[in-house]
Amino acid sequence: MSRVSQAQALENRRRAVAAASKLFRERGVNGISVADLMKSIGLTTGGFYKQFASKEALVAEAAQAAFGDLDALLASLDTDHGDHDTARGALVDFYLSAEHRDQPGTGCPTAGFAGDVAREPTAGEVRETYATGVRQFASWMSTDAADGLPVVATLVGAILLARATAGTELSERILESTHKALTAPQGLERES
Repeated sequence: MSRVSQAQALENRRRAVAAASKLFRERGVNGISVADLMKSIGLTTGGFYKQFASKEALVAEAAQAAFGDLDALLASLDTDHGDHDTARGALVDFYLSAEHRDQPGTGCPTAGFAGDVAREPTAGEVRETYATGVRQFASWMSTDAADGLPVVATLVGAILLARATAGTELSERILESTHKALTAPQGLERES
């Protein structure tokens, strides 16, 4: 394989992982076939098996890429807001927004991969990747006074329910009432 071919192969792999990361969050892992994924980036199914051992291997890599995107978002919030408390508040504002609800493909992987990971009895590498991402998100959401896991669980539960009820008045109420509960005085710092 020539240098150009190797470079193109790496670019094809990157494009497949990026597309899978988005499509899996939008449609679920079982909602997108390998053929549909590869077609979305203009490649053949045969090219998939030159890049990935299995769809499960791609799912693990796509989840890892999605959590990498989340880590970059969290770091940029810290940079943009100058202090971590303000950044956490900005994350809650974004997370519980109609924009985030309506764009799951670019949304939080904690919510986007939750159902698929939960349904797989032996998710193996995917489950480990997911658990690592959840732990890192919870660590970022933690305060001196409280563990971040309850806040992450609240955010993820709220966005999943809001997505499931999208187009109804209940969806808006879920976003608004959860936002109010988390941003009330001491909302992000309650003991778990």
